[in-house]
Amino acid sequence: MKKTDWYTEEWAGEGSAISLKIRQKIHDEQSPYQRIEIYETETFGTLMTLDGLVMVTDRDNFIYHEMMSHPAMFTHAAPKRVLIIGGGDCGSLREVLKHSTVESAEQVELDERVTRVAEKFFPDLCESNNNPRAKLHFADGIQWAADAKPETYDIIIVDSTDPIGPAAGLFSEAFYKNCFKALRPKGIFVGQSESPLFHAKLIKSMRQAMTTAGFSEVATLNFPQCTYPSGWWSATLAGKGINLSEFRTPAPKNKAVVTRYYNPGIHQAASATPEFLRKALM
Repeated sequence: MKKTDWYTEEWAGEGSAISLKIRQKIHDEQSPYQRIEIYETETFGTLMTLDGLVMVTDRDNFIYHEMMSHPAMFTHAAPKRVLIIGGGDCGSLREVLKHSTVESAEQVELDERVTRVAEKFFPDLCESNNNPRAKLHFADGIQWAADAKPETYDIIIVDSTDPIGPAAGLFSEAFYKNCFKALRPKGIFVGQSESPLFHAKLIKSMRQAMTTAGFSEVATLNFPQCTYPSGWWSATLAGKGINLSEFRTPAPKNKAVVTRYYNPGIHQAASATPEFLRKALM
């Protein structure tokens, strides 16, 4: 098999990589911010990469999008206003809008082309883009948080790329302070926090910055994500005067919020911290 029949992403410094067998590349463009490529793979469906890094595949994206949204949504008593920063593929937006309490879900994505390409090649992820409760903004999420009026949102979800380039500011104490200000009392912030196996130092620094920014409690949730570095990913929640260990248990027959990965048992189990990570976070 020729090397060109495979998409390979090398994980620098970790001595590992992932490869997906591809049938063909079906889209390639340079946006004002990054290179967007779409592949048709043999076993993972459609694949989107940004600057050569895996962003989303048909086969496993549901795990990430559900864990980025439902744990926070079910921990809050009744989330009405939600802000999503990043999330250009619109999968997290779709999951948020499954909750009937939501009156407004605003998505602030820097690169409009990511969303427009996703609408073409990932229509299932974008099925809620025209929901009357959804508002799409193509702007700088860091500036959006800085300009937000105090106590505007119940939940803020940061569905970002890795902490490099324009996304680096989404992992800073200054950004967390602005999000804290923009959240209502008992509000929840959640941000993707990379791999517990590869990026424990980053997770520790995020948690420390969130605490310094004013959040009363933080919690890191673990979940598998086979196409991301190490195959193991995380989301870190921060609460504004709310107990993150208590969450509303969705009724098993609640058809309003249909999931493929998330359920009450997963929610509880995801908060368990492996011993090596517990020590790294001390």
